[in-house]
Amino acid sequence: MSRWSLLALLGLMIASSPSVQADDWPQWRGPNRDGISKETGLLPQWPESGPQLQWRVENAGSGYSTPAVVGDRMYLLGNEGNDNEFVLALSTGDGSEIWRTRIGSVGHPDQRPPYPGARSTPTVDGNHVCVLGSNGDLACLDASSGEIHWTLNVREQFGGQYGEWAYSESPLVDGDQVIVAPGGSEATVVALNRENGDVIWKTALEEADNAAYASAVISEAGGVKQYVHFLSKGLIGLEAETGKLLWRFDKVAEGSPANIPTPIVSGDYVYGGSNRGGAALLKLNRNGESFEVEEVYASSRLPTGIGGAVLVGDHLYGSTGQGLVCVDFKTGEIVWQDRSIGASAICVAEGNLYLHGDDGDVALVEVNPEKYVEQGRFSLPEQPDRGRSKAWEYPVVANGHLYLRDLNVVWSYDIAGK
Repeated sequence: MSRWSLLALLGLMIASSPSVQADDWPQWRGPNRDGISKETGLLPQWPESGPQLQWRVENAGSGYSTPAVVGDRMYLLGNEGNDNEFVLALSTGDGSEIWRTRIGSVGHPDQRPPYPGARSTPTVDGNHVCVLGSNGDLACLDASSGEIHWTLNVREQFGGQYGEWAYSESPLVDGDQVIVAPGGSEATVVALNRENGDVIWKTALEEADNAAYASAVISEAGGVKQYVHFLSKGLIGLEAETGKLLWRFDKVAEGSPANIPTPIVSGDYVYGGSNRGGAALLKLNRNGESFEVEEVYASSRLPTGIGGAVLVGDHLYGSTGQGLVCVDFKTGEIVWQDRSIGASAICVAEGNLYLHGDDGDVALVEVNPEKYVEQGRFSLPEQPDRGRSKAWEYPVVANGHLYLRDLNVVWSYDIAGK
């Protein structure tokens, strides 16, 4: 073969090889808060022992915070005892510590059942890292150094009221606005200036809700930009510019002590639910300056697990107490269900679901609306003693790696296709 023929063949091989696209995971549930990564070039299946372990560290502190990953850094919350809750930056290369900054104490340490600890995921926006500590300490830090630009306590400044398991919300950064829900009757939800923490607007709901454990997402239903949140008494939609209450729906919170899963938005639809209140799909119909909420369906058999759900195409995949469920999003019909690895937290990338089970098992499952197809599973090595708690932290797919956390331990796995 001539030199030019060899070069042409090499060029053809490169052109036909799978493209690789890296993607950061800068906040709770990924770039768009929907549990979906746009990464490509990942392993379609795992070997029997699982993907290659890159590193494992034990210096993350206690707590249940899911990491955020941007570039070569990982950011998460942790705590040592009840008096030191901190933000931690690690190198994604080897897990080494870059900086840690104390932001406050652990909220409501006498909670029952007792799972006190840092809970929320940092939100990375440029060189800003916005975090909400479990006791209500809201802070904006420098991503490079960990220096605190500003901080305030939402319980003290806004009369905030949290639930039994303190604050778990991950702040939503939308342009210059930081959205959090202090809870209570004075300022149930607030929008603050990202640069200095000044109040842009605050909303006091007539039916005052305490803060729950979900995080806000952005919706454009009816052509109106709004923040959809799941508080202690139900789902709400607030106009993004003013904080005006546009609608609310309380059915899915009835009898529930812990509203945890983040709502899923798609066009004019909102899906949300709790373990005891069940789940529902809502259609938001605009009527002039207000909205009417239409219940499309509701059921206690749909995904309401702590680990959340993802919408891929026309189907919803999520966890119940019995395992993984695939649901027709428009009708609520259960297409299939499988015990899989039991209750688990979920995200999706390049046609596969990544599951982190409550008991520390990890599975790769094909996004398949017809049947359950498992592409690999393994157990995390050297898991911590979690006592009565579970491995509730969500999986993260970023830049060719799968990151998993369980209390003080963080694992990094290489999942890039070779």
